[in-house]
Amino acid sequence: MAVRGIFLTVMCLWSLCGHTNDVIRSRMGAIDLDFPVSALGRMLSTENALSHFYRQRDYTLAWTRPADRAALLNVIAASERHGLTPSDYHFSRLQRMVGLAANGAGALDGETLAELDMLLTDSALLLASHLLHGKVNPDSLTPARVTGARGHMAGQRLAQGLEQQEVEAALQRLAPSGPGYQRLLLARDSVDALQDATWPAIADGTTIRPGAGDTRLPLIRQRLTLLGDHPLPVSHSSAGSEYDSTLVSAVKRFQARHGLDTDGLIGTSTVAALNLTPAERLAQIDANLERWRWLPEESTGTQVVVNVAGFELRMVQQGEVVFRSRVIVGRPFRPTPLFHDSIRQLVFNPSWTVPRSIMIEDQLPVIRQNPDYLRNSGFSLYRGWGPDREPVNPDNVDWWALSEDYFPFQLIQEPGPGNALGQVKFMFPNEFDVYLHDTPARHLFSRSQRSFSSGCIRVEDSLELAQRLLANQRGWSAERVNSVLSSRELTKVYLEDPVPVRLEYWTSWVDENGALHWRDDIYQHNGELIAALATSIDAGAGIQIHHASASQ
Repeated sequence: MAVRGIFLTVMCLWSLCGHTNDVIRSRMGAIDLDFPVSALGRMLSTENALSHFYRQRDYTLAWTRPADRAALLNVIAASERHGLTPSDYHFSRLQRMVGLAANGAGALDGETLAELDMLLTDSALLLASHLLHGKVNPDSLTPARVTGARGHMAGQRLAQGLEQQEVEAALQRLAPSGPGYQRLLLARDSVDALQDATWPAIADGTTIRPGAGDTRLPLIRQRLTLLGDHPLPVSHSSAGSEYDSTLVSAVKRFQARHGLDTDGLIGTSTVAALNLTPAERLAQIDANLERWRWLPEESTGTQVVVNVAGFELRMVQQGEVVFRSRVIVGRPFRPTPLFHDSIRQLVFNPSWTVPRSIMIEDQLPVIRQNPDYLRNSGFSLYRGWGPDREPVNPDNVDWWALSEDYFPFQLIQEPGPGNALGQVKFMFPNEFDVYLHDTPARHLFSRSQRSFSSGCIRVEDSLELAQRLLANQRGWSAERVNSVLSSRELTKVYLEDPVPVRLEYWTSWVDENGALHWRDDIYQHNGELIAALATSIDAGAGIQIHHASASQ
């Protein structure tokens, strides 16, 4: 009798497995024919990646081990720490169904087991793709589909995790491992801990100067303590309405971390930054974590990185920052584009061929008001373009007759101390026609907010950057660079080893010393990204559960 019972059990399980495999095969076949497919009342969103995953395992169940199911639920719950939303990965539905499945082999029938398996896999593939590449498509700012290389890589990592029985570790490793992401992730924990803190608005008013008294100072002192800039514990930090030296130091630390003038004066900008709520700060961090996920793996070689929102350029070698410089970037209505390329050429004593848009929008109004502007600024005027262009005397041009529709001229500023590009420019040919360059307008670098250009990036310490880029270039010593600059002759240098350049946009980051920095969203990129991250991709309807028996 015992042997007959074991035989019947094995036959029943074999029959059940055969049924679940048929269900999975049928649903994947529908996906391959571009039909929408659901499981447990939820639309499956990873489509071809899901079909490929099951095809690789001959349509068998993937989540037969309770430990694997629990591990996936743990990772989904922890996805919130990465600024992602657990409900995108069917979290509540899976919790309920995994609990039912844990009641025993007879708790769910074959079709429901198959649907649970598919929903677990769909969730895992989607989360894997989001941790690897981001939830949002950076071009359209909509939730990204798990297709092509994204889906293949996500499926490969998931299959390895299941095979090695380390689902949780395998999925956790998919998030960026570089220090930039990991430091910001830790900082998010500290900001998340402030979500329940009382955060009354600090009233705007007259600027508070060191030594002055103000009724807002106790709240300001408490706020700076919560944010980690003031050394006293909260219980002792709200007393006193005098702007003492300890509080001045705390304010300056806060201002430095927020990209404000570190003058210790508590004015409108500082009060506005103090009033950023923990929820607003958390959303800003989440937007920047997503930007990290868009990037390829961090390179260990030499690279130049520009944080457009932070007005800073860094040269990084072997993961270490070896050079920093303040930069000036594009104005909000002429933003600096964000992309990656490689610096291939340096041009010393450059001339400046003025782009058409700048000629019409910027230069033409100035010329009309000051007829000597072109001559005094070292510009040459030409009719036409290329080798057939003809020099033109600007005194013979009716500047008031020109417009956007009629402007047959080209402006070229010759090399010289007043050239808008300064003494050197750094070229990485791109569709936006932007590059890094020097500038004679040095006074603008002292501003805390530095969006003044027409899209190109002006580098304060451009000559030091040039020498660092040429450090390993044969025949280009510092002495030769100085000699070329003194000659005032246009000189091009092609780098033997082009250096990657990354134009990026960080409004929150953690520096090498562990300080969390914040910057204004000068191009208003955060709002759309935050909204896209909050967009649900769960299109599920009501649940239908197929029970093994009426008693379940």
